[in-house]
Amino acid sequence: MNKNTIFRKYILFDMMAAFIVWFGFVIFRKAVNDIEIFDSMRILIPKFNYFSSLILFPIVCVFVYYLSGFYLSPIKKTKISLVFNTLSTSIIISISVFFILKLGDVLVSYKYFYFSLLVLFSLLFFVTFILRNIIFTQIQNNFKTKKWTINTLIIGTGENAKKIAADIHEFAPRNTLVGFISTNQHILVPKDEILGNMSQISEIIEKYDIKESYVILDNAEDYQIFNIINSLYKFNIDIRFTPRLYEILTGSAKIAKLELNPLVSITDSSMPDWQASLKRFSDIVLSFIALTILFPILVYLAVRIKADSKGPIFYKQERIGRFGLPFNILKFRTMFLGSENGVPKLSSSDDERITSFGRILRKYRLDEIPQFWNILKGDMSLVGPRPERKFYINQIIDDAPYYCLLYKIRPGLTSWGPIKIGYSDSIEKMIERLNFDIIYMENMSLLTDIKIMIYTIEIIFKGKGV
Repeated sequence: MNKNTIFRKYILFDMMAAFIVWFGFVIFRKAVNDIEIFDSMRILIPKFNYFSSLILFPIVCVFVYYLSGFYLSPIKKTKISLVFNTLSTSIIISISVFFILKLGDVLVSYKYFYFSLLVLFSLLFFVTFILRNIIFTQIQNNFKTKKWTINTLIIGTGENAKKIAADIHEFAPRNTLVGFISTNQHILVPKDEILGNMSQISEIIEKYDIKESYVILDNAEDYQIFNIINSLYKFNIDIRFTPRLYEILTGSAKIAKLELNPLVSITDSSMPDWQASLKRFSDIVLSFIALTILFPILVYLAVRIKADSKGPIFYKQERIGRFGLPFNILKFRTMFLGSENGVPKLSSSDDERITSFGRILRKYRLDEIPQFWNILKGDMSLVGPRPERKFYINQIIDDAPYYCLLYKIRPGLTSWGPIKIGYSDSIEKMIERLNFDIIYMENMSLLTDIKIMIYTIEIIFKGKGV
């Protein structure tokens, strides 16, 4: 089971479907116009070169499918989502072709116009759905015959773990329960199915090719649950746990299957797939535009930094990002060279380590501009929780073990937390900022991102960055 292979297969089949649809529609229109099947009825389509459009139309279709979020989780698609996505995107593409690209066409009767629109929509929907359904059926059959399976691990050995195991055996045919991990709780599951304890988790995940893990503890404290979750993130597997009252009340507990108990997913974004795809596309486009437009300013700032103090223009620092993986964040240097000497130290508005020009950069947040490169690379997003260093995350987790919840989304250039708190010069402020970021994460939407970016622009122009 290879997610990338399925992803590429869907794209290939979608392009094939679009090519067949457009070619068939052109032939249909020509036959109607030339052979006069329907009493000389003209079937209207936009006037542009048909041969070039045979290449352009499939590309446009795949682009719309990408923005719809169809390619985000190809293995997890259901029949309902397959039908709904194909239907909605076919409507969008068909209407776009007729109401945007038709400019300059000779006006014809609306009766003929809507008929030709219906023909294109019908062809696009049915051909695309048929080809997609071939892949979908293959996936379903592979899971049904156990050619493919999702190796699942339950962390816990108590009553709840026993119930979830029974549910998996009965109601989750895609999953294969490999075994249990002991967590020093009562053992109510078969002892021969216990694979080891948390100290052996790395070897167990690798040996059994684990793809999904359930943290199912009886009457556990929050710090126990989140400590386990923290240790699982680096393996890039799906992580779920049984909800507490908070997750049930806030709607974080999702029902994946009606027969299974609701579980909280740590690795699935709370954003709908189409919004998540559009968010990433916006990140790429806006970051590219920003770097292009701001290039002269970047050159000017680089010269000023070099003249202001000794040292490199840019400053790289390891931060922890999505899925708990480290990456190097890029910033303009605002401190004197060797300010930390290997010992992490939080900064403040009156920090003596900040250069004179560095204070100006921080005041207007100009030191953050190079992070548009991090966004282009996929390390970050325009809006998301600010990434921290592992040194400080370890301290935050002592008081706020739920910090790991932020790992499900990309860190950002700005977010609600930094807007409300600003620069965090203490662990207490970091935790306060974390709480705002958790609220943002549970209410993620494109509209919320737009509001946060507007507030950020206001802060920049008012010089409230420090």
